[in-house]
Amino acid sequence: MAPQSLRPVIRTADLSGSDPAGVSAAVGEYLRQTDAEKHSEGLAPPLDHEGLLPERYRAEVDDPAAAYAGLRVLLAEVAGVVAGVVVVSVHAGAAEIKRLWAAPDVRGRGIGSALLDAAVAVVDGDVRLSVWDWRAGAIGLYESRGFVRVPRWDGRERLVCMIRPAR
Repeated sequence: MAPQSLRPVIRTADLSGSDPAGVSAAVGEYLRQTDAEKHSEGLAPPLDHEGLLPERYRAEVDDPAAAYAGLRVLLAEVAGVVAGVVVVSVHAGAAEIKRLWAAPDVRGRGIGSALLDAAVAVVDGDVRLSVWDWRAGAIGLYESRGFVRVPRWDGRERLVCMIRPAR
């Protein structure tokens, strides 16, 4: 059993208070890794020489409070340090997980599982998400939590679309 200090604490991010920097850092890591993976898979050009994200993603890192206004943002902390983030969009009873990230140095400790479980718990109906097909570990996690593959609603190649039916 993990010592209490190593267990993740999941909480709602305070984007108008002390959490924008932690959300920005976690989402930035997520987006940079995703872009690097997309480049490796031949789906995107490399990041520029300064590592700047494409313009379409910069608002999420530069101003998460504005970018995620009206969305649910949950943080995972381990020993008081941000170790992961999940962003959930809920509109008219339909929910979508937009971002789910656990820092590489804490993977395998249940951070992603805890974030996913917390995200699903804040939703009454179905939850949907999309994931790149090369992320087998993430797909396995989603399937272990009741998500099933469905026809793509997103036109981008190699995205796997999944839904967890309401329980």
